Formats: sequence, structure tokens, C-alpha cells
Amino acid sequence: MPAIDIEQTRNQARALLDTRIESVTALVRTRQRITDLREQLAEAEREDKRAYVRATKDGWSPEELKKLGFESGAAARRRKPATTPSATEGSRSSTNGASAAE
Repeated sequence: MPAIDIEQTRNQARALLDTRIESVTALVRTRQRITDLREQLAEAEREDKRAYVRATKDGWSPEELKKLGFESGAAARRRKPATTPSATEGSRSSTNGASAAE
């Protein structure tokens, strides 16, 4: 049986671990970037809402703003349809489940 070189084995193991550590480090970086971008988007949407309200307080009507291409809370409306159906479906399932049990 050939002799096992402990140092060589440790170096090989470290090399394997290093590649695993690199991939999980890249994953952490991308997840953090997603979190940062979501926070930036939320802030931009809050600023957009404030600017829209400011424009209406300065005399612009919602109809005028719409003609200029500015919908009221467009980002908020874009999100609601995605969450509303699943919440509605969940309520229906619970209701149907409860009535089926009765």
C-alpha cells in the first residue's frame, strides 16, 4: 500500500473547500445585491408616490397626469394583482375546505 502524504491530502481538501467557499460567497453577494435593489426600489416607489401627491397638490389633476403618462400608483397596482388572486384563492380553499368538512 503506498504511503499517504498528509500535507498533499490537506492541500487537496483545502482546494476543494475553497471552490465551495467561493461559490457560496458568490451566492451571498448576489442575494445581498437583490436585497439592496429591492430596498432601492421600495424607496424609489415611495419617492414616486410623494412626487405624485406633490404634483396633485400643485394643481395637476389625476386626469391631466394620466394624459401625460403618469398613472397614480402604477407600481402599487402592478403588485396587487399578483398577490390578490393567491390571497383570494387561499380564502376560497379555506372556505371550501370548511364547508366540505361541515
